[in-house]
Amino acid sequence: MSLETSGKDLVLSVRAGLAALALVLTIPAGAGAQGAEIAFGSLNHDSSLPVEVTAESLSVDQGDGTAVFTGDVVVGQGQMRLAAGRMLVVYGADGAGGGRISRLEASGSVVLTLDAEAAEADKAVYDIGAATIVMTGNVLLTQDGNAIEGQRLVVDLTRGTGSMEGRVRTVLTPSDKP
Repeated sequence: MSLETSGKDLVLSVRAGLAALALVLTIPAGAGAQGAEIAFGSLNHDSSLPVEVTAESLSVDQGDGTAVFTGDVVVGQGQMRLAAGRMLVVYGADGAGGGRISRLEASGSVVLTLDAEAAEADKAVYDIGAATIVMTGNVLLTQDGNAIEGQRLVVDLTRGTGSMEGRVRTVLTPSDKP
């Protein structure tokens, strides 16, 4: 390794450290390593748009107003995509026949994409009425080459924000420009 390369690496390390410090300084007081507020997706996601579900199989229970999709499940609503191995769809008071979807519960390698962001987790619950998605278990969020890890991500689709909780770890990619 040459001295020139070492100097460049040092400059990049210092920039990354300063970027991380700037991020820490923008986290609300008391959040510390326990949580971080982050931007997520666009502010114009419309949770009233139709929800399309594709899967290998479907099982419906009229009695409790649920449907279970299994096998390469992909849910689409506008620009948002939610993929998982299994998806439980819970309908409102009118039952599975005529009711509206109340919430979606995803499990098994869950991936959420919206605009340029992507998040992975063990499980996710999408509350359609509240326009929120709560992802839990080994959550990894990637945005513009940066990554944030935690145990719980709450996404507010109306505000286009999210908050990460549970020993948050952030990896920031420094810019190539000075």
